[in-house]
Amino acid sequence: MEPIKQFELSKEYLESLQLGIELENVDFIRESLDGVNVADIAAILDELTMQESVYVLRLLEKQLAADILIELDETTLSKVLREFENTEIAVWIELMDSDDGADILNLLSEKDREEVISEFQDRIKSEQILELLRYEEDTAGGIMAKEFIRANKNWNVIQTINEIRRQAENVEKIYSIYVVNNKQQLLGRVSLKKIILAASETRIEDIYDEDVVSVPVHLDQEEVATVMRKYDLESVPVVNAKNKLVGRITVDDILDVVQEEADEDIQAMSGISDTVDEYDSVIKLTRARLPWLLIGIVGGLLGAGFIGFFEEGLSKVTALAFFIPLITATGGNVGIQSSTLVVQSLANKSAFDNSLSQRFIKGLLVALLNGLVLSVFVFGMIVLLYGNEVKFALVVSIALFSVVLLASFMGTFTPLVLDKFGINPALASGPFITTANDLLGLAVYFLVAMSLLSI
Repeated sequence: MEPIKQFELSKEYLESLQLGIELENVDFIRESLDGVNVADIAAILDELTMQESVYVLRLLEKQLAADILIELDETTLSKVLREFENTEIAVWIELMDSDDGADILNLLSEKDREEVISEFQDRIKSEQILELLRYEEDTAGGIMAKEFIRANKNWNVIQTINEIRRQAENVEKIYSIYVVNNKQQLLGRVSLKKIILAASETRIEDIYDEDVVSVPVHLDQEEVATVMRKYDLESVPVVNAKNKLVGRITVDDILDVVQEEADEDIQAMSGISDTVDEYDSVIKLTRARLPWLLIGIVGGLLGAGFIGFFEEGLSKVTALAFFIPLITATGGNVGIQSSTLVVQSLANKSAFDNSLSQRFIKGLLVALLNGLVLSVFVFGMIVLLYGNEVKFALVVSIALFSVVLLASFMGTFTPLVLDKFGINPALASGPFITTANDLLGLAVYFLVAMSLLSI
């Protein structure tokens, strides 16, 4: 096996590669990419035009091209696939692990998917991929691979080694040998070390470990990630309702899941309603961002209405207007802090999570302490800056204390409620919570002013 090149994409190399493509210098293109990691080649293709990328992929050896396709992001991959015939796509998919092949098929239209499947030459691979297509994409079944090594508990070491050699042709990375009975039900696992050190006639049932951790086929992919992180697993077997071993999930698949979920949460917290990236169309990006921006606009208009309603009071005590940004900004910050902490805790659930009431009480205590410190500080600063305006300072500090409590309540309670109803709680950390806190803050501020200043 040739060593992988340490590669760094430079403008000079990119220009020389594009020139080679323009001149159809096949030898240069193949030699310059020889030994380069597939992830680096995928990064190169991202910098080329679609026509250039298609040309390069057709020049490369089929297995290498298939490996590169797996590394492309979903948006780019969808565009690339549209440039190839279904017969070419079928060849590439048969060279991939079943889970990667199923992912690519899911990007195709139903008509193209059926045509690609009809072009498969490998019956076993075809059956494996068709089985994976039955599962939801965000479940253990949807991300598992059918390529794994199993050993029957009744085999001896020699039989097992021979079977490992046969099965390993289709398995790129061997993490564990799963042990099954005659009904293919998962019993445990056995390490390669134990197999190598055991005597030839030793039976597998005498040396395997029963403490294997497995996941059910319909478990959500986030829960799978939690299991693998908790038990520090490089791979985890997947079983059906009858405990039959049907696949395995490896750590590289879970890293993709973790990245995907993190991207979704970040976008939700930023007020982006769909999973998008910078390469998507202007229309799609606009559609993803616009709804929450409109909510923010509506909130701003309502806020302006609040201020207009108290116009007479503002005309009498103009200094009230000076502290509107202080009230709204503090409420927004407190709400974001509270909701972010709750969202993080929901993403890392444990078996001993606090109840809803415990979390609420804890959040309330934190808000009380923060509100007290902030209101006392603001009271002192206003008295210092505005002389003996004690009553006015009292208005701002009481309003600020109340806003901190309300914002903390909203930031803690909202994501918990959303989570209970199966809605992404990260939405609570975005424009929704900020807009709500702005409106509440203004209402509280002016109500306190009306009460204490008699306006």
